[in-house]
Amino acid sequence: MASVTRPLRIGLFRPSEGMRVIETFLTSFRLKNTYRANGVIYSLKSIPVINGLLPVSLYGSPGLKRFANFVSILWELVSMFLGKLFYMFILVFLLKDSMKSSSANSFMHMFFFLTIAGGFLNTQIFRPTRDKYYAIFLMRMSAREYTLSNYFYFLLKTVVGFLPATLLLGLLSGVDLAICLLMPLFVVSVKLIFTALALHSYVRTGHAKNENQLNPVSLVGIAVSSTAAYLPPFLGYAMNGAVFLALFVISAVMALFSFLYVLKFPEYRRICKELLTADSFAMNRKDMVARATQKSLQKKIDLKATSSKSGYRYFNDLFVKRHSSLLTKSAKQITLISLVALAFSIMACFLLQEAKPIINGMMLTFLPYFLFVMYFVNRGKVITQAMFMNCDHSMLAYRFYRQPRAILLLFTERLKSILLINLMPASVIALGLPFLLWFTGGTDNALNYVLLFVSIIAMSVFFSVHNMVLYYLLQPYNINLEMKSGTFAIVNSFTYIVCYLAIGKEVPTLIFGTFVSVFCIVYIAVALLLAYKLAPKTFKLR
Repeated sequence: MASVTRPLRIGLFRPSEGMRVIETFLTSFRLKNTYRANGVIYSLKSIPVINGLLPVSLYGSPGLKRFANFVSILWELVSMFLGKLFYMFILVFLLKDSMKSSSANSFMHMFFFLTIAGGFLNTQIFRPTRDKYYAIFLMRMSAREYTLSNYFYFLLKTVVGFLPATLLLGLLSGVDLAICLLMPLFVVSVKLIFTALALHSYVRTGHAKNENQLNPVSLVGIAVSSTAAYLPPFLGYAMNGAVFLALFVISAVMALFSFLYVLKFPEYRRICKELLTADSFAMNRKDMVARATQKSLQKKIDLKATSSKSGYRYFNDLFVKRHSSLLTKSAKQITLISLVALAFSIMACFLLQEAKPIINGMMLTFLPYFLFVMYFVNRGKVITQAMFMNCDHSMLAYRFYRQPRAILLLFTERLKSILLINLMPASVIALGLPFLLWFTGGTDNALNYVLLFVSIIAMSVFFSVHNMVLYYLLQPYNINLEMKSGTFAIVNSFTYIVCYLAIGKEVPTLIFGTFVSVFCIVYIAVALLLAYKLAPKTFKLR
């Protein structure tokens, strides 16, 4: 019998196999880039002001395609570097000074355990996406070659993306240069270990982990890791450089064996076949949350509710009453929590005399904090989501519901309802802050009392109008309940960032209260004007 000569291996792949892996990656990258480029064009067309200027034929325009490809590649670079820098800055760097441990130790400790939490969240292989489905099942690419090439690219991006962030923020925190250089490698080590464990779990159970639908074990792991990241440093206990290095060496050794296991794993096509089904790849994580939210919203409808009003007032009143447990329950709970916090503050003043000057000073300089508080207190986003999923999702299919008069009448009624719901907790806060200021010693300038009240009410009205106007101008959902407006997501993210950055700013109430009140009044007027002019054209199913 003739002997069989095995092809020479270079590294871990045969030469021919290595070339196929590279070709597969390049093809998949072009596919992903095309997919993103079309998404860029779609996002541009979703902007109300320029929607009419961009015809559908632009999807075939070479010039716009090149621009969209440029934006797509730019986004790849931004997500590689700025995304990780932003993550490190917000979740680690900004919080290190709030810990009782040293800045360097707190930085290393939080980074270590947040990386563990990230291992539960994202290994890349077990996240179903449309481009994976297109490549493996529509374009018939090798599941193993596609998976491994994109996974190694994911690991490379992780190292390259984290390195500037760990160097810049780590050195500013006092972390040794050697540890800063090793931190990105630690992230990759954790990713490899969790990937190997997930693959081994598949062999053992026959069930593939879906990272768009986190299981209870992952949720518990994330919760425990996140708690371990922040609680010990806050109490004064955090790992030092020696402990971090020892744990890094252990993880690096485990990662080496994990890498070999990932490389030799033979069942990638079976995993892809299980994960890339219509229910999983058709929706990203946010879309799945939307589906789950719709089901939970439907369970809270009270079909026995009635109304004595007529026309669209009847329609809106019936919706609010039938969804009362959803729309008003949380607002009532927040109102109760606000009352408890107010009572607790008053009790603290009675029990601890030194608490009075502290609270008095907070009332005169901590108003920027309440911008973030009012952002979370406001229920506008939840209410508009319920409106679409349990009402507009079906009603927008009817022509009469899309008439300008119907849209504007219902917009007005809905805005009144949202304002009333949000004013429940806002009124307690708006009355409680001036009372606390007076109770703890007062102020020489009586205008501070007025501004504390007016600014809180203005913030509440602002967020109510903001959420409602965004919903009507950018209506972000399609008929399948998928989030399809990039502009909507960007504006919401920007709003959150602005409110978050207000934390920690100590500005005199007289100055900040005046500024925020004037800004809210001007914004509300402009937003309502835009809604009344544009909503009849923009409020539709995508």
